[in-house]
Amino acid sequence: MEYAGYFASIIIGISLGLIGGGGSILTIPILVYLFKVNPEQATSYSLFIVGLTAMSGSYSHYTMGNLKLKSALYFGIPSVVSILIIREVIFPQIAATLFSIASYSVSKDFLIMIVFSVLMITAAISMIKKEQPEIRNTETNYLQLSLIGFVVGIVTGFLGAGGGFLIIPALLFFANLPMKQAVGTSLLIITINSSIGFAGDLYIGTPINYPFLFGISAMALVGMLIGSQLSKKIDGAKLKPLFGWFVLVMGVYIIAKEVFL
Repeated sequence: MEYAGYFASIIIGISLGLIGGGGSILTIPILVYLFKVNPEQATSYSLFIVGLTAMSGSYSHYTMGNLKLKSALYFGIPSVVSILIIREVIFPQIAATLFSIASYSVSKDFLIMIVFSVLMITAAISMIKKEQPEIRNTETNYLQLSLIGFVVGIVTGFLGAGGGFLIIPALLFFANLPMKQAVGTSLLIITINSSIGFAGDLYIGTPINYPFLFGISAMALVGMLIGSQLSKKIDGAKLKPLFGWFVLVMGVYIIAKEVFL
């Protein structure tokens, strides 16, 4: 299973390199089901893996002139605030066992995986849809961009997910960026969000297996390099629906596994 996990880690990077998102959607299931990492700890590992991989991709896009720093800051700063609130204040206060009904207990880990599977299904639907958000004007709505940034930060903080599938439509619609600039700026935002979230986890003393984490990250970086090269030849937008169907099946599988198996 570990060999399968390392191979799957390459796909995390390929996804980020090709379509600017989706990497974190794969990271949590890979860590939990292939490497048997505790779901709560997997959210911390995911922040590091996705953040490091996105950093590599954002630098590549920077060299191509695809980063819009002002939009990234208006989106990213509120995201960082909500991430810190979730990771450092709310998340540690959630009990390991939330409640019990007869002999059935609902745990914190169960909640993480169910909420994450719902996120996967939502992301999959957005990927499967072929329509891109319509750009209605040429002005950037920084207030709405910041509000969405705050919401994405909540998702990132609770689930360790970068939220690229939410960030890119927001940048297309509210920042009116072309697709390539939206992808590059999304990777920068994911880098900032994930790095701050992981740093917060280190601050509160979350245990980290660094050799394991660096090994997974290295494989994801290899995937990012592959994805970046493929993006020059393949239109990532055309692959999104196919990837979306894959994520949809995985989301349904996680719900079935957690509830019935």
